[in-house]
Amino acid sequence: QVALVESGGGSVQAGGSLRLSCSTSGFSFSLRAMGWFRQPLVKEREFVAAIMSSGEGTYYGDFVKGRFTISRDNAKNTVYLQMNNLKFEDTAVYYCAVWKHGRTQYAATSEYEYWGQGTQVTVSS
Repeated sequence: QVALVESGGGSVQAGGSLRLSCSTSGFSFSLRAMGWFRQPLVKEREFVAAIMSSGEGTYYGDFVKGRFTISRDNAKNTVYLQMNNLKFEDTAVYYCAVWKHGRTQYAATSEYEYWGQGTQVTVSS
């Protein structure tokens, strides 16, 4: 059974940092690309970052602008999202997801097949 569990969210002041983790089980993590999305209140879910199975290829949403870094540890079946210089508009529930095999549209939610329950990130201005 596939499971994705996000952690590391919380409340932080603008300019602060958080590191999100997504621990996974039930599938061959090292063979799958992974992604992070977020969903602000009363808004659609949006792409944050993705990383290829080897960790050598990464993609980011336009709003990231060098503030976030996605990484993975295949030995621990875990993907991370380091978020620096957080802004009020980064407030959202953050989700990790497993990218479907053979897909290319890394920013589309339809390209992912398994999702975690999310972790809340709240940034105060």
